Amino acid sequence: MKSYISRLIDPVLESRLHSAGAVVIDGPKASGKTETGRRIAKSEVLLDSDRALRDLAMADPQLVLGGAPPLLLDEWQVVPELWNAVRRAVDDRRAMGQFILTGSASPADSSTRHSGAGRFSRLRMRPLTLVETGHSSSEISLASLLRGERPSAAPHHVQIHDLAERTITGGWPASQHLASRDAARYAVDYIDQIVRLEIAGLEGVRHDPRRVRSLIRSLARTTASEASLATLATDAGGDERPLAHETVTSYLASLERIFVLEIQEAWDLPLRTRTALRKAPKRHLVDTSLTAAALRIGTPERLLGDPSTFGLLFESLVFQQLRVFADLLDAGVYHFRSKVGREVDFIVELPDGTWGAFEVKLGAGVIDAAATNLMSFVDSIDTSRHQPPAVLGVIVPTGPSYRRPDGVVVLALTNLGA
Repeated sequence: MKSYISRLIDPVLESRLHSAGAVVIDGPKASGKTETGRRIAKSEVLLDSDRALRDLAMADPQLVLGGAPPLLLDEWQVVPELWNAVRRAVDDRRAMGQFILTGSASPADSSTRHSGAGRFSRLRMRPLTLVETGHSSSEISLASLLRGERPSAAPHHVQIHDLAERTITGGWPASQHLASRDAARYAVDYIDQIVRLEIAGLEGVRHDPRRVRSLIRSLARTTASEASLATLATDAGGDERPLAHETVTSYLASLERIFVLEIQEAWDLPLRTRTALRKAPKRHLVDTSLTAAALRIGTPERLLGDPSTFGLLFESLVFQQLRVFADLLDAGVYHFRSKVGREVDFIVELPDGTWGAFEVKLGAGVIDAAATNLMSFVDSIDTSRHQPPAVLGVIVPTGPSYRRPDGVVVLALTNLGA
């Protein structure tokens, strides 16, 4: 067994246990939730792997809650009744840090499950970031950029081929010590598990594994884009008729419930003109390794040989990083696009309204155009109704990070951190 890889949410988990009776860690299977919970738990109940304990919990949830706190309840959603039992236990004990619940699927909504307000605190765990795998120096934090600080960092040792390899390997803890081809195989098998088992295990969901696989492939082909449901339905249908609208929406909801589909919502803001905004979201698979596997891209060389596809996957890779970093700031990550074609890849906004806008470019030769687009975008905003940005940035794969004379910052992803 390899040693534990420290996670950015480790200190957050410890902090939340001081302010809530129970902490829920949601996230896709194999993202490291159990090991993170085990680091701080004093006892554990592994409901997904111990049939006897699962049967006991189903008979009477209270019977499995007696372990020393914090008690880890791994894959709690296989016994949904545990939610109310934990809520009551927190109320009865009147103490913080009693339970850690990890779950790789959201149970179906139930009128019998009461609100956890005041008892539960939620965290989302995603696959490893480049910071956690050692492929970013993290010298420049997203938090510092949103404070308006001037970035400056020399190139990290990671090169573009390394990033292509990371894109295919992904952030699964189990893949980190595998050869590139073996890691690519891991992602293929992960998709197979989604298609055959994970969605089948969701309460109230009927699915055709072949069509789910086709939809995942369509999501990969349209990653980081605003593909409509009709587009996904037609593409996933292939040579046959398009998938029914209800089928697509059901499968997308199921992929969200098992945390393998991420939604990047559109940002709404006041403009100087009456230009309408597009409201369609962008969709990303939770890890670029799944996108590459669905597209049958199994080597860094093949990805590097297709710059157009690499550009889309690189944008998804940036989204993966920003989403984790933004969570630590309670920030949202959005995109912007008007109906006249003006667009920005990423808007990161803090709860107090502080925000920054970022373009993503695979090549250094288009930095000038990206910077011009960002400045033009800011000129279109009605700053009498919305505060100006704290930062405008162009995110590129590698190289130095610095502030240009026009005020736009150039950020190497291999320098970026939380």
